[in-house]
Amino acid sequence: MTFDPTTPLETAPKVSFRVSEGLTPYADAMAAMEARVAAIRAGEAEELVWLVEHPPTYTAGTSAKQEDLLDRRFPVFAAGRGGQWTYHGPGQRTGYVMLDLTRPHGGVRARDVREYVHGLEEWLIRALDHFGVHGERREGRVGIWVADRVRGTEDKIGALGVRVTRWVSWHGVALNVDPDLSHFGGIVPCGVPEHGVTSLHKLGVLATMEEADAALMAAWGDVFG
Repeated sequence: MTFDPTTPLETAPKVSFRVSEGLTPYADAMAAMEARVAAIRAGEAEELVWLVEHPPTYTAGTSAKQEDLLDRRFPVFAAGRGGQWTYHGPGQRTGYVMLDLTRPHGGVRARDVREYVHGLEEWLIRALDHFGVHGERREGRVGIWVADRVRGTEDKIGALGVRVTRWVSWHGVALNVDPDLSHFGGIVPCGVPEHGVTSLHKLGVLATMEEADAALMAAWGDVFG
């Protein structure tokens, strides 16, 4: 599914969801987001949550360390978002969130980036609740984690990386539904070497991408109104 990110809209501002079929090249997504952000800022487009899958790709945030790129097996992009190294690929749902942060969204106050990031975390946590998976925050670590109390381990199931340009957000979140987890071996995910990554399928939740999308859409209103 394709869209024109600059299409003018006559309706009042609202947040819409859009799902792209197949694999969206990362460079194409960056260009589309940049155009959409400019259109939102100009009042010519509505806010958007865009759900995509990418071909296998490594992206570097503004805090990424070159030594944390361990194996350049896939294309590498400088994302311009916050955070460190992230993998995107088939089986992972990436949600690009483009909002006008000069106005409030549900419980998230206007012009409060910290609260916006907290809202994205809560969105993932509540989406995971739909599958009976308990996602958690960790102090000093970005993302959503799942703990195994018996083994005393924890793994990352959801990543976050945001960018805000003149109070319009872009980039967003990534939820591991059923990616090839070995692909994360080419990087130190988010600069945290002592913990691993997991997915819904690895946890025994054999959700489809469509079911993950439905959970994300259902949880959105609980946080962002």
